[in-house]
Amino acid sequence: MSFFTTGMNIQEKIKNWIKETLNVEEDFSLEYPNQMSHGDYSTNVAMVAYRNFAKAVDSHSDEIIWAGKAENPNKLAELFREKLENNKLPEILKIEVAGPGFINFSLTPEVFSNVISETIKSGRDIGHNQKLRGKKFLVEYTDPNPFKEFHIGHLMSNAIGEAISRIIVGEGAEVVRLSYGGDVGLHVAKAMFVVLSQKSEIENIKNKSKKEQLEFWAESYVAGSTLYTQNEDSKKEIDELNKVIFDKSDKEINELYDWGREVSIDFFQEIFKRLGTKFDKNFWESEVVEDALKAVQIGLDKKILEQSEGAVVFKGEEYGLHTRVFVNSKGVPTYEAKELGLGIKKYEMYSFDKSVVITGNEQNDYFKVVLKATELIKPEVSGKTVHIGHGMLRFATGKMSSRTGNVITAVSLMSDIKDLVLEKMKDREMDENKKNSIAEQVMIGALKYSILKQTPGKDIVFDFEKSVSFEGDSGPYLQYATVRANSILKKSVGVVSIDSEIPENWQTSDLERMIERFGNIVSRAGDEYASHYIVTYLIALASEFNSFYAQNKIIDEADKTSPYKLAITQAFVNVMTAGLNLLAISIPEEM
Repeated sequence: MSFFTTGMNIQEKIKNWIKETLNVEEDFSLEYPNQMSHGDYSTNVAMVAYRNFAKAVDSHSDEIIWAGKAENPNKLAELFREKLENNKLPEILKIEVAGPGFINFSLTPEVFSNVISETIKSGRDIGHNQKLRGKKFLVEYTDPNPFKEFHIGHLMSNAIGEAISRIIVGEGAEVVRLSYGGDVGLHVAKAMFVVLSQKSEIENIKNKSKKEQLEFWAESYVAGSTLYTQNEDSKKEIDELNKVIFDKSDKEINELYDWGREVSIDFFQEIFKRLGTKFDKNFWESEVVEDALKAVQIGLDKKILEQSEGAVVFKGEEYGLHTRVFVNSKGVPTYEAKELGLGIKKYEMYSFDKSVVITGNEQNDYFKVVLKATELIKPEVSGKTVHIGHGMLRFATGKMSSRTGNVITAVSLMSDIKDLVLEKMKDREMDENKKNSIAEQVMIGALKYSILKQTPGKDIVFDFEKSVSFEGDSGPYLQYATVRANSILKKSVGVVSIDSEIPENWQTSDLERMIERFGNIVSRAGDEYASHYIVTYLIALASEFNSFYAQNKIIDEADKTSPYKLAITQAFVNVMTAGLNLLAISIPEEM
C-alpha cells in the first residue's frame, strides 16, 4: 500500500466521520490549515451549514439544531465540536474551534509514525495512486518545428508537459507522449530559399556537428523571413518554392529538404534526452493534410463549416468565439484544419479518455475555436481534449545570448545557466567529468523549477543568479537539501539503525506533518494539471527538513529518538526523490 493511499484514507475517514456524526450533506471542505500550529486538517462545515440554514441531527439524542438559529458560525462550530468530541475517531488527538467558525483537527503521533513507515516502504511509488487506472491519456507538448531553432517556448512546453505526463502516470493512467511539428509550410520555404543561394557551402556544412547544421538552417530561416517581408521579388520566389516543396516535384530540393528535416529531428532528440523526455509518437503537419481535408469535408456536409469568399470558415460567433479560416482561397488547409484533422486522427488511433495539449497562451483563443469545431464535427470527442496555455519566459536582466535574430534558443539558455553553475563549482575538488555531469543536473533542475513553480498561464521572470542559488526558492536548493539528507543516511550506516517505531513521549514534528501531505498534493496537481502545487510543497518540505536538521542531532547512539529521526530523514528523502522525479528533476550524488 502506498503512502498516498494512507494519506487519502485519513482525509476521507475524517470527512465521512464529520458527515455521519453531524448528519450533514453540505459540500464542505476539509483542507490543511494555513499554519501548522492550527492543526493538521481544518473544515468549514459549520460556516457552510450556518450560511445555508442547514440542519444537523445529533447522532445520539436525535436533537435537531437549526444553523439559522445559532448566534453565529462560531457558536455553531462549538456545538459541532462537542458532537464530534463525543464520537471522536482514534486518529484524532484534539479538536478546536478557530476564527469565524473553522473546526481544526490535530492527529495523534501514531498516525504520523504510520505515515513515516509507509513512506519508507513505498520507495519510488510514494505519492502514486490508482485514481486514473484503466484510463488512457494523450499528452502533446514541446512541438518544435524542423528547419527552425528549438527556442525557450519549446523548453517551457516541454517542462510542463513532461511533469503533467509523469503526474498522470503516477495516478495509474496509461500516458502516450506526443509531439506535433510543422515540417511543411512557408517557414520551410523561407529557409530553403536562402540555403539554395549558398550551394557552395552545403557540403562543408554537412561535415559539421548537428548543432551547427541546425544553426545554419535556423539562420537561413531568419534571413529568408527578412527577405520575404522586405523584398517583393523574393516573396514571390519563396511562395513558388513553397509549392514545389509541398508537391515534392524537384529531386534536388527534396534532397535538401530531407537533410534539413533529419538534422532538425536528430538535434531535437539530443535536447529531449537532456530534458528527460522520450516521445512515443511524433506527428508531423505533412502527415495530417489528408486528415484535415477529410475533416473539413465532414464539417461542410454537416453545415458546421461554410464557404466564404472562396475559403472555408468556421463562424464561431454564435458560440461566443470568432470566425477562423480552415481552408484558404487557394484550397490549402490552414493550421486550424490541420489541428482539427490531428485531433480526430488521435482519437481514431488511440480512442483516448483525455487528450491534453500544451502550447503558449497566445494560442488560447485559436484552440477554443478548433475545439468547438472538433466537438461539433466529431461529437464523440466532445469534452475529451484539454488545452493548457503557458505564459512567456522573460529575463530579469534582459541579457541573453542568441544566434538567430530575436529568438532565444534553448541551447544558449541552457549553456548560460550551466556556465553559472560551473562557476559556483570551480573550487570543488572533483573530476572534471563528474563536475560537468553534476552541473548538467543542477542546470536542468534550475531551469525546470523556474518554469514549473509558476501558476499555469502566467509569465515567468527568469533570474539567472536566483535560479542557481543553493539557498531558498530554486531547484538547486531542493537538490541540495536531498543530497544533504542522503549524506546523513550514509553516515548512519553501522552507527544507528533506522526505526519507524515512535519513541515514548515523542512530539510530532512539522516535518512529519509535511510528509503526510504529499499524496494529497500530488492528487490536486493531477486534478488541475498544475505542477506548481508540487513545486510549492517541495520548497516548504525542504525548508522544514533544514529546520529539523538544525534543531536535532540526527545520528546519536546515546539518543533513543535517533532511530526515529533517521526514519523521518529517510521518509523525507523518499518524498523529495519522488516529488522531483514527477518534475523530471534528478538528484546529484553530491553538490
